[in-house]
Amino acid sequence: MSKVTVVGAGNVGATCANVLAFNEVADEVVMLDVKEGVSEGKAMDMMQTAQLLGFDTTLVGCTNDYAQTANSDVVVITSGIPRKPGMTREELIGVNAGIVKSVAQNILKHSPNAILIVVSNPMDTMTYLSLKSLGLPKNRIIGMGGALDSSRFKYFLSQALGCNANEVEGMVIGGHGDTTMIPLTRFATYKGLPVTNFLSEEKLNEVASATMVGGATLTKLLGTSAWYAPGAAAAFVVESILHNQKKMIPCSVYLEGEYGESDICIGVPVILGRNGIEKIVKLELNADEKAKFEASAKAVHATNAALKEVGAL
Repeated sequence: MSKVTVVGAGNVGATCANVLAFNEVADEVVMLDVKEGVSEGKAMDMMQTAQLLGFDTTLVGCTNDYAQTANSDVVVITSGIPRKPGMTREELIGVNAGIVKSVAQNILKHSPNAILIVVSNPMDTMTYLSLKSLGLPKNRIIGMGGALDSSRFKYFLSQALGCNANEVEGMVIGGHGDTTMIPLTRFATYKGLPVTNFLSEEKLNEVASATMVGGATLTKLLGTSAWYAPGAAAAFVVESILHNQKKMIPCSVYLEGEYGESDICIGVPVILGRNGIEKIVKLELNADEKAKFEASAKAVHATNAALKEVGAL
């Protein structure tokens, strides 16, 4: 019996749970939220689609009852608040750090062997906080950002190429932020051929720029953060772990000298399997990519420093 818990039944968490159930990734999916009735209602609504969509996964909703999450194999943490107008970065970090830390500690009381996937923002910093405050081995703490950013990159590449998105490969590394992510256009391929064979440098730069502001573009259109792709990206990461698929997915993970960085959680390609992070994949970056990665890491380090300022670490 496999079990996944999704903490936070907002748009992203509920979408993640829905994708996990529809694709029968786990036998049981538990949604936990602090708001009375929300996760119970969404779980019931989803379960009423089971006979329409033909899935056998059981969905359960609960309000702050961590006992119901017991013996989860994988836990997805989406809880936290979005940044509000007038709120400083430090204020957001202070609030979300408290929420994420409390959630993770409560989860581990009931599922001491769980692998944690962090979605809460600022994602790289919340992943770092979880790793530093919980004392878990680094293979069990994973930030989801790169999976989402890479999916957006592949979408924009397929639009530029006028092709099926499933025939495109591409990765985004670095921090999960508009100015810190690095779409690796040089490594991107279409049916195994470099995309540079099909797209001009100018067009590829446009694709990279569109990818970097992908989240902001959707927020402007929707009036709130996106949820379909973020929820599906989290479910994609869960599936690779739970089904031991050994997929190479860029994720925010703790580095100890890899890519020339240490004491940081930042997006790099990893192999995901039953043990969480099975391996960090080393890419040979050129001088320009290295410089961008260093700048990205510097920005993430600066955000991490706010954890000490607010007393979270």
